[in-house]
Amino acid sequence: METQKFYYDNKIVRAFIIAAIAWGTLGMMMGLIVATLLFYPELPEKLFGKDGMVSLQGLTGYGRIRMIHTNLVIFGLVANTAFFGIYYSMQRVLKARLWSDKLSWIHFWGWQFILLLTGITYAMGINTSKEYAEHEWPVDILIALIWVVFGINMFATIAARRINHMYVAVWFYIATFLGVGMLHIFNSLAIPISLTKSYSVYAGVQDAMVQWWYGHNAVAFLLTTPILGLMYYFIPKISNRPIFSYKLSIIHFWSLIFVYIWAGPHHLLYTSLPGWAQALGTSFSIMLIAPSWGGMLNGLLTLRGAWDKVREEPVLKFLVVALTTYGMATFDGPMLATKSLNQIGHFTDWVIAHVHVGALGWNGFMAFGIIYYLVPKIYQTKLYSKSLAEAHFYIATFGILLYVIPMYFAGFTQAQLWKQWNMNDGSLYYSNFLQTVTEIIPFYIFRAIGGSLYLIGAFLMIINVVATMRQGSFLANEYAEAPPRKYYGKRGKNESYHTWLERKPVQLSIFSFIVIAIGGSVEILPTLIVKDNIPTITAVKPYSPLEVEGRDLYIREGCNACHSQMVRPFRDEVERFGEYSKPGEFVYDHPFLWGSKRTGPDLHREGGKNPNSWHYKHMYEPRSTSPGSIMPRYPWLIENKLNTDLTKAKLEGLRKVGVPYTDDEIAKADVSMETQAKGIVAAIYKEANDVKVALDEQKLEKKGSFIPLEKREIVALISYLQRLGTDIKSADIKAALN
Repeated sequence: METQKFYYDNKIVRAFIIAAIAWGTLGMMMGLIVATLLFYPELPEKLFGKDGMVSLQGLTGYGRIRMIHTNLVIFGLVANTAFFGIYYSMQRVLKARLWSDKLSWIHFWGWQFILLLTGITYAMGINTSKEYAEHEWPVDILIALIWVVFGINMFATIAARRINHMYVAVWFYIATFLGVGMLHIFNSLAIPISLTKSYSVYAGVQDAMVQWWYGHNAVAFLLTTPILGLMYYFIPKISNRPIFSYKLSIIHFWSLIFVYIWAGPHHLLYTSLPGWAQALGTSFSIMLIAPSWGGMLNGLLTLRGAWDKVREEPVLKFLVVALTTYGMATFDGPMLATKSLNQIGHFTDWVIAHVHVGALGWNGFMAFGIIYYLVPKIYQTKLYSKSLAEAHFYIATFGILLYVIPMYFAGFTQAQLWKQWNMNDGSLYYSNFLQTVTEIIPFYIFRAIGGSLYLIGAFLMIINVVATMRQGSFLANEYAEAPPRKYYGKRGKNESYHTWLERKPVQLSIFSFIVIAIGGSVEILPTLIVKDNIPTITAVKPYSPLEVEGRDLYIREGCNACHSQMVRPFRDEVERFGEYSKPGEFVYDHPFLWGSKRTGPDLHREGGKNPNSWHYKHMYEPRSTSPGSIMPRYPWLIENKLNTDLTKAKLEGLRKVGVPYTDDEIAKADVSMETQAKGIVAAIYKEANDVKVALDEQKLEKKGSFIPLEKREIVALISYLQRLGTDIKSADIKAALN
């Protein structure tokens, strides 16, 4: 049979490899800074001085750096790894060059521009606070557009394939495109206020449900399904062995994309989310063990009889440990989803350990292994140094262990300290939350050391990859030939239904989307539509204009990274923080701010607990009010003038999403803010005569730049913090519920 000659495109593969290495390394460096700040919060001040911190205007803030870290790892390292792996493998299993070189490069440069915007906007404090989806609306739109470009190129390449059958890896790529697209669009729906500000169309409980439907399944469809597709291609390819069980791969694919999408609510157990949604999240999370381990075992058992090769090849070592950590993470996750363990692990560093088993082990090691395999391939040479790759493997593996084991211990320790009682009088042993923080600081030091080792391994890889590139000759267009595809329409008499589906990309995509969408539809729609799911509380009123501005400052600084706003119905939490949280208290919260980690205390009942002057001093120098605190300083909040240019537009936008502001309230917003701010400032000076603004006011006055305290950002933030949890009192809750 006559064959057709064509060329695989390796240029786009190389570009995404370089991008993955560059962004991934930068993301790891940001992670190391974050880890260091947890036990050495004075670091920014030591590096830049007090005046320097003010000049940098929050660029050193823990919350902002954490957002940059998580997004560069997810969208920089893992997404770019998925793209280079997909573009390399897809061409070869479909026997076709990528459909459009132009679309490939639009995809590449568009995605790198998104990452650049991500770093810049987060550093500037422009974010939505929604975990893994903090991008503001213009960036969200750009992500959607570039994702569509990627999809067009992928599906057009599938249509131009020279073989009928689509290998299992391609199914996972299709599911990735459909799943991420659906999740991103629904979670990102917002009302724009300006180019850099928007409000989620969802409120409170609804927003929490949609966000963690996205948050959990972004892990599924960006950090898992495309990487599983790469596993199905690269492990058989590198080991030169067929996949262990093709039938198991079919079961793995369909069960995974169906079950995963239901599991999001397990992030919200014991919160104000309706009980039926929590139960669904737990049930399907436990079920998730089966398909996850099915895929892991399919990969590991492919290597049966090839363990000598595993011992010799560092590439396979990385992939084996990646699959092993995937198995660990996908066992740990369902266990955390059970109510018994969730009440121990949630909000603690157990969650941090769980996340990083997956990120450092599964995603990181898959990326490293595939890079070590592909770079010599496309440069027509051998890896520069196997010994260096081996060193990378062992250093990084030890780094993972030194990172996650202390974090597991930290999580268990936190849970025990939070729930420890005095045997004599039944009071909390650690009534001051800060006591439970200082106890686990040694674990944070080990975490940073482990992260440092992992980063050193990445630097060794860079040296090895650059040296390999220099000694080789890049093959930009790789020659290939294959017979043209024969078209078969109807299902053959002896052809199984699934075999027929494997050569029908449109039908496969439709069925995949339906399977993916079922879980989200069942969980999300009732929460959005059925009013009884979220009973209202008449005492709960919208935030004042100044409180709206303060809440936006709270979001800008990423305070929700360390503080939850959700008191769960546990005896220790009610004793320590106050009355447990009710669904109706969050009906005006766009977005919700329940948080996912308690590095600091819960703030949902913070209002009125401390005087205004305490908050003022606490933001300027946390250790002056809370000795031993690891909270960073926020001196720029005390210097900056509060920008109220958009306040009325914000109130208008919030009204569009259901917050009942009247025309009169919006028109008099400036007067309302001035009155409330003056009251707070008067209270500050009355409460503590020693309170002084962080700046030399006389000096500023001479410069003509003096800003009265009531017009500074700190006052707006104080107004928001003092409002939290004050709408209802314990004695009034029953009467207030409709």
